[in-house]
Amino acid sequence: MSRNDRSSGSRGDRSSNKTSSGRQGGAGRTKSHSRGNAPVSRDEKDPKNMSRGNAPVKKKQGGAGKSEGMRLNKYIANSGICSRRDADIYIAAGNVTVNGKVVTEMGHKVQISDEVKFDGRRVNPEKPEYILLNKPKGFYVTGSLEKKNRTVMDLVANASKSKLTPVGKLDTQATGLLLFTNDGTLAKNLANPKNGIRQIYHLELDKDLAYDDLQKIKEGVNLEDGTAKVTEVSYVENKPKREVGLEIKSTKAHIVQRIFKSLGYEIVKLDRVVYGGLTKKDLTRGHWRVLSQQEVINLSNI
Repeated sequence: MSRNDRSSGSRGDRSSNKTSSGRQGGAGRTKSHSRGNAPVSRDEKDPKNMSRGNAPVKKKQGGAGKSEGMRLNKYIANSGICSRRDADIYIAAGNVTVNGKVVTEMGHKVQISDEVKFDGRRVNPEKPEYILLNKPKGFYVTGSLEKKNRTVMDLVANASKSKLTPVGKLDTQATGLLLFTNDGTLAKNLANPKNGIRQIYHLELDKDLAYDDLQKIKEGVNLEDGTAKVTEVSYVENKPKREVGLEIKSTKAHIVQRIFKSLGYEIVKLDRVVYGGLTKKDLTRGHWRVLSQQEVINLSNI
């Protein structure tokens, strides 16, 4: 129940119900006739005859009404951009817009649904958080129809009180780096194919990769939705030729699997070891860590 829902029932409303309510509760509770809620008899309609103790209280109109909202400076401070005091300075300077309009009023209140922008960039009312997970095999990224199947959200459930979402996808049987954040702007930028997020995979095939096919991958493989271009592909040093390292910037769905399948190979193991400059160093499989400020800056500059 919201604050307004609690406040919408006035004293006059409570006195009109057959079942009284209050801190003690109970249907058999005797009604209090104190100054604020004394009953008014039908013949006491003349305002001149109504003392403060028995004047009727008007009912509030419109039910609970709209939420009071959050002060704009607090909204900005919660995003982690700056303190409330600094936010007031930026607001007064015209750096902040609400639903496309510049707001310079101190104490202006906004709703969660409002679009607030600071220097042209949308503000998240929660402090942005960034979590990096080393995903184990067998966890769904987008969920499963069967409740018994686990998802990556189970692995990061205790990472933050904010609602985090994964950036991009990894197949259920794939392992490796997966980023989570509540920063919608960054997530959108990283998922944009035009930006080209750097990713390096270590994969194992069902058979050795022929040298001719290795060269075909380097040159670009034609798929149903266009040519799949890779940044680099090579055999993993001191390993069988079925183990391959591949660097790619495409964010198309299942792009790595489709490249090799088009040449007659099946991927047995797929591990994402680098994502946008982030690595698995000191990050055990199934564990997560918080990104450093510098790592966030680096991702924002992609």
